[in-house]
Amino acid sequence: MSKQVYERTLKTWIEDEKAALELIAIVGKLWFDKSIELVIFRNQMVDRSASELLQLHHYAREVVQHPLTVHDTLALAKAIARTPMAPSRLDIGRIGVDWLDEKDAYPNELAFIKKKLSDYIGKDKINLKPKDVILYGFGRIGRIAARELITQAGKGQQLRLRAIVTRDKSPEDVIKRADLLRSDSVHGHFPGTVIPDVAEQCIWVNGHKILMISAPKPEDINYTKYGINNALLIDNTGVWRDRAGLSRHLKSKGVSKVLLTAPGKGDIPNIVYGVNNQNFDVNSETIWSAASCTTNAIVPVLAVINKTLGIEKGHIETVHSYTNDQNLLDNYHSKYRRGRSAALNLVITETGAESAIAKVMPELSGKFTGNAIRVPTPNVSLAVLNLQLNTPTTKDAVNEIMRQAALNGNLVEQIQYSFSNELVSSDLVGSPTPSIFDSPATIVSKDGKSVVLYVWYDNEYGYTRQVIRLAKQLAGVIRLSYY
Repeated sequence: MSKQVYERTLKTWIEDEKAALELIAIVGKLWFDKSIELVIFRNQMVDRSASELLQLHHYAREVVQHPLTVHDTLALAKAIARTPMAPSRLDIGRIGVDWLDEKDAYPNELAFIKKKLSDYIGKDKINLKPKDVILYGFGRIGRIAARELITQAGKGQQLRLRAIVTRDKSPEDVIKRADLLRSDSVHGHFPGTVIPDVAEQCIWVNGHKILMISAPKPEDINYTKYGINNALLIDNTGVWRDRAGLSRHLKSKGVSKVLLTAPGKGDIPNIVYGVNNQNFDVNSETIWSAASCTTNAIVPVLAVINKTLGIEKGHIETVHSYTNDQNLLDNYHSKYRRGRSAALNLVITETGAESAIAKVMPELSGKFTGNAIRVPTPNVSLAVLNLQLNTPTTKDAVNEIMRQAALNGNLVEQIQYSFSNELVSSDLVGSPTPSIFDSPATIVSKDGKSVVLYVWYDNEYGYTRQVIRLAKQLAGVIRLSYY
């Protein structure tokens, strides 16, 4: 590379970084002043560095196959900031692609935004009423949910985390809880302030006062005495999964709805957001389930394949990171094999994925078998979908079907399309979608009727994002969205 080329390339990069820094400021003002969240192909832009935003633009160019630059995005963000928009979640990557396709028809970005987002203009388009949220349990999912609820709080018009319920034994335990929230061996440090207050029995997180309530029985808690009313309670314990057990939360004062972060039993609706959430009236039920992390990973992909190619039958094998219910060292366990050391062994165990599919997609009932292998990694799992199809296909055709599903339609928040030949599990810690489709790994038989699809998922963070999406729907605080 000549010196002139080197200098020109470096100058271009510096100009891109300066544009990214300017974009960060606009993203923040829109978020905190107007409750307008900009994302780029479902990836969060709030609290991102300049280099991270530039990398997201690289991803957009590779997957969308459009020359979208940070300068395009910056110009569009400025136009959005100048427009009186209602509270909304706007995929500026999607908007940017539309701009590149249609810009010859408009004099400038502002005229384009006013036309393209005309249905979003006007504060009277949507009236959000904040919803109190209680986290019952503060384990892996509970702590990630707390982080995400605070991160997504913005102007405070949607979900407000008011309390966390644990079984702490002493007032000083609030310090330990704060430490676990602040630092995480898998997900890193929380990018904010976490201050325990023993006297007030609360944790202050980014200016939010979160009460720490210790109680052995859910029905004994009176949340109204803490100023919490009509709250959505998210049960992260998994102790109760049937209607009788979860109804105990509704006997406490101040709780109006319960959301379980595990598969619900009996007649409890099991929801995979993006797939079957619109099939239910949120006011018709008080107890809901967000299904399991595995169900949220595989069902979006199965829904796409079944709609386009038809599924005759299949087998699902999950390669799942070890979880808290396994032993660190060999010891007694109520289930076979799970008593053996999780950190040292591959452990064959059962999965409820096949039965969960039937609850979410009844049309696939009885078509699947399933099993699981627990492996010595702390997070990120893999589902291997071995499917027999009704319609013959090719590898390129399957991958294009999934690429389009990740860019357009009802499942853009659920499916991420990966084109990397070097993808490994640790790359996907913190992925916001519950399904990451590994396109280079796709296998199709010679007759085109048998396919093997590899679907990764952050079984902690990706799943929790699905829980939060469902929680917003149950709470009635969904903003307008453009994808």
